[in-house]
Amino acid sequence: MLDLSAILAIARQVSWGALDILRSYYHGTAQDLDVQYKQDGSPATVADTVVSKYIIEQLQAALGHEDFAYISEETYKSPLKPTSSQWVWVIDPLDGTRDFIQKTGEYAIHIALVKESRPVLAVVAVPEAEKLYFATKGGGTFVETRDGFSPIQVSSGKPIEDLTVVVSRSHRNEPLDYLLKNLPCQNHKSVGSVGCKIATILEQQADIYISLSGKSAPKDWDIAAPELVLTEAGGKFTHFDGTLLQYNTDDIHQWGGLLASNGEHHQQLCQTAENLLSPMVDILTDLEGR
Repeated sequence: MLDLSAILAIARQVSWGALDILRSYYHGTAQDLDVQYKQDGSPATVADTVVSKYIIEQLQAALGHEDFAYISEETYKSPLKPTSSQWVWVIDPLDGTRDFIQKTGEYAIHIALVKESRPVLAVVAVPEAEKLYFATKGGGTFVETRDGFSPIQVSSGKPIEDLTVVVSRSHRNEPLDYLLKNLPCQNHKSVGSVGCKIATILEQQADIYISLSGKSAPKDWDIAAPELVLTEAGGKFTHFDGTLLQYNTDDIHQWGGLLASNGEHHQQLCQTAENLLSPMVDILTDLEGR
């Protein structure tokens, strides 16, 4: 049995190093970003590549190759085949590249350790806040600054109409806009990066995040680490039908409707979302193009 507490200490140390590298690019003290665009139109920078290489090399130097597989946004090959390893590192070296380029400050680093198909260890680093959010399965979630760390919990005790939904600036489509307009909670807060969105829920600045795939869908590395740090802080993160997300499958995408929340009204919100979107199933299918 692996010692998750020892592995977490390594992952946190690597995350701080990756955070410092990204900040050096963000604040212009490293070389030019050299922005390139992938086939799906999403941007990538030299910072993505450098940090991905750093994280993987540091983890491999500490933990080796025998017990672990490594999947990073910058290194995976499509189509992805499930690895034979029971333990898989799922890494996003720069979540929120558009926000990184546009200097909103809302970008993050995700490092998750998945056992078979579910995350058991996670770190979400938010460089511009100089904070790490980390968790292990069953061990709670903690927030770490340069001065130390402490446990963190999601909000509680709010009526459903007072909840705040954290929404994306760029990943929007007609069904999602319709859903947001018709939920019982109408407080909205725009934030980039999935990691930063979940951080706002952990910091009790928001309570709900919804992902509804269109032409694209979030991928394993977008969701795995944020899911665990949220759920270990008392929140929930599921498909609209209440089923848990699965990672390291034959499809890297997390299709359909996903809802993250502080947990208190989760089932009601999921049911409401399903009911609102059921007349739009054909539109959603066309958007996904599957």
